[in-house]
Amino acid sequence: MPAPEEHNVDAIEFMFNPTELKFSRSINIEQAEGSTTNKGKNKTSFKHPNPYQLSIGNIVLDVYERSGSEQDVLKYLKPFTEAVKYTEHGKKSGGKRPPIYIFTWGERKYMRCFVKSLNFRLTMFLPDGTPVRAIVDLSLEEVDDPRPQAKQGTPKVGKQQRSDSKSLFLSG
Repeated sequence: MPAPEEHNVDAIEFMFNPTELKFSRSINIEQAEGSTTNKGKNKTSFKHPNPYQLSIGNIVLDVYERSGSEQDVLKYLKPFTEAVKYTEHGKKSGGKRPPIYIFTWGERKYMRCFVKSLNFRLTMFLPDGTPVRAIVDLSLEEVDDPRPQAKQGTPKVGKQQRSDSKSLFLSG
């Protein structure tokens, strides 16, 4: 995973390639109970698409063959655990929010996102109890780019257009 957009958290780097990147997206709908079509099916209102979700499972962190202080996998888990903490973002953005990342794999930038959920398991230990292997599962959710888009102004409507539109609505 690439460097975060904030400078107060570390980039998340994987030790090994994941076996898959699982993308999903759904559409938010509303079905009105008791309201049916001519064929007797529920009427459906399409609301909006939900953001993309990216699931990455079985991310292996393994430091068994390292030595000294490099042989504690919790050190390598820290960027993952920091990703699900809220960070101060100042008055302008309204306070706290999770860190925002750009998910990149290889040369491809997939999406601007935050870590929605983190699960990890410690799966191997030294005789003294030091954890040396962890398996991580991440769920990422897409977020919009914060840069404002060009504003669309209200078009200027002349007297002729107003009178035309009134006649269209009144004669309908």
